[in-house]
Amino acid sequence: MGYVISTANMKGGVGKTTLSVNLATSLAKDHGKRVLVIDLDTQISATLSLMSPADFAKRRKGKRTLRYLVDQAIQSESQSKITTQDVIQSCVCKIEKLDLLPGDIDLYDEFVVSEMLHKQALSSEQFHFEKVWNRFERLLIGQILEPVFQNYDFIILDCAPGYNLMTRSALVASDLYLMPAKPEPLSIVGIQLLERRIAKLKESHDADGALEVEMLGVVFTMLGNLLTGRYYRQVMQRVNQDFGTERTFRTQIPNDVNVSKAVDSFMPVVLTNPQSAGAKAFTQLTEEFLQKLKVLLDNKEPRTKLKLTSWD
Repeated sequence: MGYVISTANMKGGVGKTTLSVNLATSLAKDHGKRVLVIDLDTQISATLSLMSPADFAKRRKGKRTLRYLVDQAIQSESQSKITTQDVIQSCVCKIEKLDLLPGDIDLYDEFVVSEMLHKQALSSEQFHFEKVWNRFERLLIGQILEPVFQNYDFIILDCAPGYNLMTRSALVASDLYLMPAKPEPLSIVGIQLLERRIAKLKESHDADGALEVEMLGVVFTMLGNLLTGRYYRQVMQRVNQDFGTERTFRTQIPNDVNVSKAVDSFMPVVLTNPQSAGAKAFTQLTEEFLQKLKVLLDNKEPRTKLKLTSWD
């Protein structure tokens, strides 16, 4: 059975999307896993790392992006019949087992969401806006995933920087999360902030027993010659103290211009230049990812069905 994995960090510019798409591609290409990437960031970087802008424009014109699935979830009276499978682009980058659910530059209107949830809270026997909001967070991404969950070994959710509604809903729907970070002192702040937010998220969802997400590990990205000295050692020491070596990936992703160049081809570097330093690091990271996953989950049952309940 499959696992839902979020890649998240409070800070932007830490290589989160690059990690998501290269990990997903390597899992499909090198390990024969069925993988779905879902782009939850309005910058649509994951989408444009796996398809051209022209192809994306066609799908958006045809209402085949994540936006329209989110619209249906928000507007329960919507007459649209778009399904999750309708939106998924199969065999992206000509990799048979690699699929993409494209994001959108405009995913939802916060005012519309708040208005809808306020009405639901008013119509309930007890006005409890926070409970209604938490239920919506729990169901938003979960309901989108449920129809296709059984089709994949891994569903990778590429979250936006920060801590918005989509990121919170993604974490609630996930089994595990990866935290990419640059080896700089300020990265510790981003790691700590996200961990505190997730702890609060677990607390707010505790009553429903809905949140079981665990960190799989911290992945250090964008290593260069300037980042191998005192600052780097300080960061590594602090991360090891906070999470232990078992939650810190040994494989680290170097600065490699080929990783940036790959974006021009709308393909991950593991496909465009598999012999480059960056591609080799992602390939090795994928192997370590599978090893860590096996160790962590050996004594656990895979999730067979997302925990969903109606919010009506």
